[in-house]
Amino acid sequence: MRNLIKKLKLKRRVITALAAMHFYGNPSSKLKIVGVTGTNGKTTTATLLYKIATALGYKVGLIGTVENLIMGQILPATHTTPDPISLNKLLSLMVTRGCEYVFMEVSSHALDQRRVAGVTFAGGIFTNLTHDHLDYHKSVENYFLAKKKFFNMLPASAFALSNMDDEHGELMLEGIKAKKFLYGFNGCERCQGGHLTCFHGKISKLDFSGLSLEVNGENIKSRLLGKFNAYNLLAVWSASNLLGFDVEKVKKILENIEPPKGRFDHFMSGSGVLVVVDYAHTPDALEKIFSAVKEIKSANGKLISVFGCGGDRDPLKRRIMGKIGAKNSDIAIFTSDNPRSENPDSIIAEMKIDLSMMDSKKVKTIANRREAILESVKLAGSGDIILCAGKGHEDYQEIKGVKHHFDDMEEFQKAYE
Repeated sequence: MRNLIKKLKLKRRVITALAAMHFYGNPSSKLKIVGVTGTNGKTTTATLLYKIATALGYKVGLIGTVENLIMGQILPATHTTPDPISLNKLLSLMVTRGCEYVFMEVSSHALDQRRVAGVTFAGGIFTNLTHDHLDYHKSVENYFLAKKKFFNMLPASAFALSNMDDEHGELMLEGIKAKKFLYGFNGCERCQGGHLTCFHGKISKLDFSGLSLEVNGENIKSRLLGKFNAYNLLAVWSASNLLGFDVEKVKKILENIEPPKGRFDHFMSGSGVLVVVDYAHTPDALEKIFSAVKEIKSANGKLISVFGCGGDRDPLKRRIMGKIGAKNSDIAIFTSDNPRSENPDSIIAEMKIDLSMMDSKKVKTIANRREAILESVKLAGSGDIILCAGKGHEDYQEIKGVKHHFDDMEEFQKAYE
């Protein structure tokens, strides 16, 4: 009975999506839409492609987590991927405004709920798949299968670009109609024989000033920081090639592009402390942002972290994230991050479950996020780095069903005034 109810719900969602598509005149068929899916990197990849296409002179739309954009006009985003009625209405508006390209984040929730049913995509990009949203999907396999739906729906005329360094990368491309392409840094033996085309990259420079990559004989430079951004950059470069963009112009554009808000945002305080604010809110993203920060930390500097885990979300990742944070920090301050209906102290207690005795000594617990930020500023000195993770672009804290204004970067800037 439960499976029957689920099938009926999905059928109703598909009917709703197709009805919305027809009501708005099938807008996706009049646009070149590139979807980006994966656990981490969706926002950066889609936003960079939007900025590149805009700089090349195209009329472009963006649909994503931080904001929706139509040729620079900001429209608020409530979900990573809108419901089908809102989505088709937005795409219709983009057609009316004369957009040619749309770059769109496609979430696993949206795919599972058929929000993009009937949408015609010109291309799809897979970034990676790591532990997240298991409160919804229940297992990594279900999470993977939700993402796989996106590549299964791509038409033969579209391209499918997948991260070959991720264990799920090639699996995403199995049995699909779209043209298959891989990108990555760890060798391209899989591409030999001509059955797949590779964009193979090599990191030639990675420091606080940015990144330099060599990709299939081309040299690409960027102000983006960290190895995780090297993957985003490689995905963007590969997609730009597949879209037929002028690669020489793309190179110059990439040299000056800033990352999206809340993605490795940083500033240097007057006292010589580097403050980094990032959206990392999954175990994999947290590990990668720590790795990126440690790559630029001086030998004598301390790394102080401030982060928490969201309430009413996947509880399994709390102990994992707590362990990652404590292990990689000199001082780790566990705090709240949108506790929603849960008690922040209970969430923090779960974050501490798997800590070793040594790592426990490095952890301070301050449930009030503002007080936690102030404590990190008090503890940091010249040459130290403060990493504040989890909220990034978000400008609120959700507590007991109420959203209160709260912006991590604002809080740090006030603390250093």
